[in-house]
Amino acid sequence: MTNFFDSLETDSTDARTARQLAQLQDQVALAQAKAPYFAESLKGVDADSLTSLEALAALPVVRKSDLMDHQQSNPPFGGMTATPSADLARLYMSPGPILDPDGHAPNFDWWRFGRAAWAAGLRKGDRVANCFSYHLTPAGRMFEEAAHACGAAVIPCGVGNTEAVVQAMALLKATAYSGTPDYPKALFEKAVELGLDLSGVKTLIVGAGPLFPSMRQDYHDRGLVCLQTYGTADLGNVAYESKAMEGLITDEGVIVEIVRPGTGDPVPEGEVGEVVVTLLTNRDYPLIRFATGDLSAVMNGTSPCGRTAPRIKGWMGRADQTAKIRGMFVRPSQVAEIVSRHTEITKARIVISSDSAKKDIMTIRCEATGDLDAARLAETVQSVTKLRGTVEVVEPGTLPNDGKVIDDTRDFSA
Repeated sequence: MTNFFDSLETDSTDARTARQLAQLQDQVALAQAKAPYFAESLKGVDADSLTSLEALAALPVVRKSDLMDHQQSNPPFGGMTATPSADLARLYMSPGPILDPDGHAPNFDWWRFGRAAWAAGLRKGDRVANCFSYHLTPAGRMFEEAAHACGAAVIPCGVGNTEAVVQAMALLKATAYSGTPDYPKALFEKAVELGLDLSGVKTLIVGAGPLFPSMRQDYHDRGLVCLQTYGTADLGNVAYESKAMEGLITDEGVIVEIVRPGTGDPVPEGEVGEVVVTLLTNRDYPLIRFATGDLSAVMNGTSPCGRTAPRIKGWMGRADQTAKIRGMFVRPSQVAEIVSRHTEITKARIVISSDSAKKDIMTIRCEATGDLDAARLAETVQSVTKLRGTVEVVEPGTLPNDGKVIDDTRDFSA
């Protein structure tokens, strides 16, 4: 039996790029024609001219942090769906609240998590205890469809009632689990308490929470394969682990960019930045350059498992680093504005600290090429942020590669 979900996973770089750029052109044309938000935001864009990733990078981003505002001004989905609400399969409300659509798709995999489930080892004959929520949010449905795409059966456990879940898993001889990373530990402990046998469970597919190394090691010590996925309720599957466990492989149905927080500008390979995703195959919800607010970085090379799609390092923090200084909010977009006014700056961050009297101190640290006029930069900082700050020019390579453009070091515990 093949190790791959389909032949796309082993495409050459050139073949994948050509396929995805053709899909991008079709998706942008669809969004312009049928989704009012994109008809406006992409006005004047010639879809056929999108023949490179550089051309994609010139398009505006849609920020997840703005979704609620868009949806309130143009309910229910902010004008971003290409399918009328009445023609969708399901309508969800995620925390926020943010409203999410779900459409009709062949092979029961509208969210495209089947690829991730297959990489984790799910096959026909498996029985998956799906412990993601089925209530108002799409996670339960996402992973149910993923299991079906692999031919597996699903035990729809949902969240909570651990004793009943363990009883169902034992009676139905579950072979796999999908849910948050921390819950399997509670399930196995409850099984011991009840004297029930869960030894048939061999595979854990986890997401929607941090998978700490010690947690994964505990599961591996129990003889379990534990692999993580990365996705959102808006996008579905973005990237997933294979059994090689070397980074997260990006889904074939998306283009993932890593951009400098507060901008839409891609960063060099390996530099940490914000994850921006374009959906290529979702004809109901054609999100173009959707900024997730998550930080990650592109990894060099391809996975040892044989899948050739680009890889990212996984979740590395949040890109929305907005902070309040002396009563004023300072945002990543303002740091980007400061940098844009001084071409000598190659990298910058605002560092917030406090003195012994708990008074806020703002410092802007910059890497620069050539001579940088510190006095003029200080004027720019005050103009953009309405705050005075100290300027420090540092050597290239000095600032950490952590995606931060605002570093709040204040201690709020005392």
